[in-house]
Amino acid sequence: SRCVFRPSDDECVFPYLIPANAMAVVYLKKVIPILEKLTDFDTASAVKRMAGDIDLGIKEWGVIDHNVFGKMYAYEVDGFGSSCVMDDPNIPSLLSLPYLGYCKTTDPIYRNTREFILSKWNSFYAAGAVACGLTSPHVGVCDHFWPMATIMQAMTSTDEREILQCLKTLKKTHAGTFAMHESIDVDNPRKFTRHWFAWANSMFGELILKVYNTHPHLLKKTL
Repeated sequence: SRCVFRPSDDECVFPYLIPANAMAVVYLKKVIPILEKLTDFDTASAVKRMAGDIDLGIKEWGVIDHNVFGKMYAYEVDGFGSSCVMDDPNIPSLLSLPYLGYCKTTDPIYRNTREFILSKWNSFYAAGAVACGLTSPHVGVCDHFWPMATIMQAMTSTDEREILQCLKTLKKTHAGTFAMHESIDVDNPRKFTRHWFAWANSMFGELILKVYNTHPHLLKKTL
């Protein structure tokens, strides 16, 4: 389905936003059993067909062949061969696809996409003296990483070292506010946007609960 704006409220470059369409596929499929229980089989059939069509569109047009990373998801496409190769911290994002339930973290195309997103090949990834992480054109600078993306990186990781590194990054960049910001300068944590960013704070709480239930010893290492 066509999108005019990204989750960040920035205007799309190309009309087919792959993460948004992937999220649509997941939730359309979740609606089907409800409709079937209501004996609304015609609508259930239509929704099932729609989810299948969107999913097929993602697989046919949303997967590109990168010279370095191989087959990976584009962020946006136009359906005529053009693509925007990046990711944005705001969710739905490509990084969040397993979190949304669209694919598993072991999916080869997702793994390639993730490797690209968290690398210097991604124009919206910054590394500085204090921190590194995914940036966004939304704040107009490319030297501010977004804690929300770092949280999602940890949420979708199965690597304890990576999760721990994300937790340490979040801990050392709150600038004494004990709150998650929108974006933070990778060289100076005291330069940030939004003193309080509810979306990121809510996700941080979710991350802590997940780590507590799956890797509780990692929390002790960040104290």
